[in-house]
Amino acid sequence: MNKRDLISTAVEIREKAYVPYSKFPVGAALKTTSGKIYTGCNIENAAYPVSCCAERVAIFKAISDGERDFSEMAVAADTKRPVPPCGSCRQVMSEFFHSDTAIHLTNLDNDVKTITMEELLPFSFQQDDLTGL
Repeated sequence: MNKRDLISTAVEIREKAYVPYSKFPVGAALKTTSGKIYTGCNIENAAYPVSCCAERVAIFKAISDGERDFSEMAVAADTKRPVPPCGSCRQVMSEFFHSDTAIHLTNLDNDVKTITMEELLPFSFQQDDLTGL
């Protein structure tokens, strides 16, 4: 699956989002290094803090399936600029993505911004920061 197909998959899965409160559907498509694709959409809850973003849904599905090595991710939403992931998603992404993992951010106007994990969250808190505790 190429970059354009991955982005199209993210746009398609956003239609399955459960967003009765924000009315802001987001879709994500995550590609493993073996080529398998995991999708996610945001899922809201009346108690807002327990909602889960599309990026984390896709990552958690992949992790629960035993996947640990990812090559790229696409995230799509109906925004004016390519949609940026929230802070919580950035931290989860940094836990599982290499610093050079490609992240394709897009909107429904087909504006695409491709950045690396390091560019998305420089100087992130990592496992190595827990040593010495």
